[in-house]
Amino acid sequence: MKPDNSSDSELLQAMRAGDEEALAALYRRRQPGIYRFALQMCGSPELAEDITQEVFMVLMREAHTFDDARGSLSAFLMGIARHHVLRRLQRERFYVSMNETSDDGGTSSETLVTTLGPLDEMSRAEAIEAVKRAVLALPERYREVVVLCDLQEMSYVETAEVLGCAVGTVRSRLHRARALLIEKLRPAREEDAASAAVKSTRCFA
Repeated sequence: MKPDNSSDSELLQAMRAGDEEALAALYRRRQPGIYRFALQMCGSPELAEDITQEVFMVLMREAHTFDDARGSLSAFLMGIARHHVLRRLQRERFYVSMNETSDDGGTSSETLVTTLGPLDEMSRAEAIEAVKRAVLALPERYREVVVLCDLQEMSYVETAEVLGCAVGTVRSRLHRARALLIEKLRPAREEDAASAAVKSTRCFA
């Protein structure tokens, strides 16, 4: 079996049989998404790394609990990651400034900027940073649907599997979350527009 060409289920089956190469292949395939999810949920690279390692430790111990009839392995792993993220946030109240975090790749945040509508007065980089801060400031139940659907680009069905809720609940929470994000971003847009107006006035002084 060539690990990189095998399905998640095939790799998991081989891993259960003691194939370390299969575990390594699963890690390479799924680690980036799990890390990004944890980072976008908590804002801390160190905590995101810890959670990612915990997810794969759980997988090694509890691989037998996965049932592919109930959903994908990706959703299963993301569900474990969510459990650990929420537990750590509740335990540590871990909210950090976005300027302490590492880059999450940029593309997902740029996509969310577009989803929320143009931030014409702000530069692209400023808009992306404003969105990252706004996402971290959302209540956890809304933050997780934004991260999964808009940043991780998971389907509503996959997101429902991760959260253990109905697809309709995902849709309603995402609608509310986007509305909250727009409200949180409005002061940033207004502040930037005011700054631009002041600069323009100075030019004629």
